[in-house]
Formats: sequence, C-alpha cells, structure tokens
Amino acid sequence: MDISSYVLLSHEQALKRRLDVAANNIANMNTTGFRRERPVFREYVARDETPAARTIAQARTTSYVLDYGAMHDTVAGGFQSTGNPLDLMIDGPGYLAVEAPGGGTAYTRAGFIKINQDGELTTAGGLRLRGEGGAPIAVPIEQLDTLSIGPDGTVTAKDGPLGRIAVTVFDDERGVSPRGDGLMAATGGRELAAAETSFKTGGVEGSNVEAIVETTSMVDILRAYQSSMKMSQDIEDMRRRAIDRLGRIS
Repeated sequence: MDISSYVLLSHEQALKRRLDVAANNIANMNTTGFRRERPVFREYVARDETPAARTIAQARTTSYVLDYGAMHDTVAGGFQSTGNPLDLMIDGPGYLAVEAPGGGTAYTRAGFIKINQDGELTTAGGLRLRGEGGAPIAVPIEQLDTLSIGPDGTVTAKDGPLGRIAVTVFDDERGVSPRGDGLMAATGGRELAAAETSFKTGGVEGSNVEAIVETTSMVDILRAYQSSMKMSQDIEDMRRRAIDRLGRIS
C-alpha cells in the first residue's frame, strides 16, 4: 500500500475504536456508578527522507492517527433514590475501595451497601468495603438496627463511631481502568480526609451516559467511515487510471 492508504487505514482504526467505546457506553447506560469513556488519540508524524520527498517540502511529513487510550468523563451521574439508608453516592470525586476478588484492592462508584453474616459492610456483590487505612468496617450484630452513615462517611451505631468509609482519588484518571463487574483497577491513589469527603445517603449514583449523545456519536462515526471508504475507492480509481494511461503511452 502507498502512504495515502496507510493514513486512511489509521483513520479507520481510530473510527473503530470510537465505535467500540460508544457501544460500550450505551451498553452501560443503566449500570450504577458507570462513567462514560472518551477515546483519546494523538498525532504521529512520520518523516519521509527519500530523495523524491526532499524535493517537495510538504511531502516530507505524513500524519497518522494513533490510539492513546480512553479517559473517563468525571461528571457525576444523577442521584437515584433506593429507600435504603445504607446506600450511598459519593458527592464529588473519588471511588469506594473494596477488597478485590483474589486479593488486592479494587474501586467502584456503585454505592449499594450490604452487611454480610460477619457484620461487615460489603458491596452488593459481597466484596468487603474498606474503611480508613484499608481496614474493613464491622458492625456488632446487636447494633445493626441503630446503624447510620454520616455525610463524611462515618459509620455510627448505638455505642458510637465504628469507622469511616474511605474515598480514594487519583490525580491521573488515565490510570483508572475497568476490570469488570463495575470495578476499576488503579494504583497511586490517596484517601481523602473526612473534611474533603461528602456522601449522599438513601440512594446511589446512576450512569452519566446520555443515550442521545452516544447515538449521535455513532451516526457521526458511520458517516466518517463511509467518507473514508469513498476516499479510499477514489484513490484506487485514480491509481488504476494512471496505470492505464501509462500503459497506453508505452
């Protein structure tokens, strides 16, 4: 293939990536705490040092599209009331830290809170919620009826505070990647202090995906891909005509 074909191919690969991301956003529009992704691309400029290119300044560089990853839209989703006083939504940045399956720590924005048979706070999937310092939060069985969660995440029962739900933030959201089941994997986070933490209780955070926006994006992607295919066909037709003319001259 010539340079123009490689450029078009890089563009079409970028369009495929955009389509995959938009489709995943739409598939998760009803997922609690899901934040839409946005693909990030960068320009790669290749220099052509062949003798022919040196004679034409504009032909010495070729620009390609490279996939640079995906970023999460940090705009919060809407508050969805559940009627459960233990359910919560982080009112601000950050993630709840949970004990990941197989060990380690995972992160989530889904605030469905349950209590397991040992009296520990868990997610809806049964993963133990981590409090300050990474420790689980346990509630004495006899005090379950008096359990409450304060605006700063402090868990309180009849005999006083039992711990505080930790919120972890990451300075670079590019390092936060989905691992499935509404969980995120990341490193290098820091826990927010109580004064920096704010929760809304009695409900959870909905997805911030807007169906109209994603559907419109998919239509734009389809049109861009059709234009790219037409341009590719036009280049191929031009190449064939050039070969045909050269054949006649010879």
